[in-house]
Amino acid sequence: MINKPDRTRDLALLLALSALWGASYTFIKIGVETIPPVTLIAARTLIAGGILLAIIRWRGLVLPKDLVTWRRFLVQACLNSVIPFTLIAWAELTVDAGLATILNATSPIFTLLLTVLITRHEPIAPRKLFGMIAGITGTGLIIGIQALTGFGDQLWAQLAIVAATICYAGAAIFGTNFKGLDPMMPAAGSLISGAIILIPVSLVVDRPWTLTPSWESILALLCLAIFSTALALVIYFRLLHTLGSVGTTAQAYLRVPIGVAIGVLFLDETLSPTAWIGLVCIIAGVAAMTIPPKARVKRSSRAAGCGEC
Repeated sequence: MINKPDRTRDLALLLALSALWGASYTFIKIGVETIPPVTLIAARTLIAGGILLAIIRWRGLVLPKDLVTWRRFLVQACLNSVIPFTLIAWAELTVDAGLATILNATSPIFTLLLTVLITRHEPIAPRKLFGMIAGITGTGLIIGIQALTGFGDQLWAQLAIVAATICYAGAAIFGTNFKGLDPMMPAAGSLISGAIILIPVSLVVDRPWTLTPSWESILALLCLAIFSTALALVIYFRLLHTLGSVGTTAQAYLRVPIGVAIGVLFLDETLSPTAWIGLVCIIAGVAAMTIPPKARVKRSSRAAGCGEC
């Protein structure tokens, strides 16, 4: 049983994790002002992967060396960093950070949807079904209004964020292949694999040596990589072992109001009335799916995809 001081510390860490992942959308928004999306994400994965690798070595662990595991790291990289990170960064060239936070919060909803349509490995309780419907309704309200009003750039960018969220859902399901590994291994392995994929693309497409990024964008990139990726994952894995996977999922709906508030405070963003309604629907949906009945709470340390930005 966890004593009171430990629980207080864990709840503080949970709030910190929600803030770090909620702030990532603002960091991305500032970063892409002068750093192209591919280069921004290549640097993010390289820095964060390097930090996690150093932590793994400090713990006296060694990354797996077999080809099968690294192939899985490569797939996980595509699903959990390369594709979704890049899509979100590209989308935030035109979409506000707060709106990106809301749309990207639907990862648990799409995870359940993919489970229903493809894997079918768990039953769907009525509460989860309600959560899925509420979340999809909220997403439809936000994107549907944009489609009706003809905001082409915004519409495609918002659809890109939804596509990134579906990738996160696929990563959560594929992440079950890493059972038995220390949970930090697939995180570090997938980030390093992502950097290996993205760095050559960045060199060819963006020619980063020709860029003149602002100090604000550089600082945002460093904060994104060090705090919202590397540090956030360290906290995430600690919470998996103390609060369990069920308790740790609370960040999925806590980070939404935090992310929106950060965008409002630091970027002077505003949300339309429809976006506020969509926000409520999505938070309600994610909460319904991730807060279990007390009798069914089970502790687990499984680190399937994180679903973070």
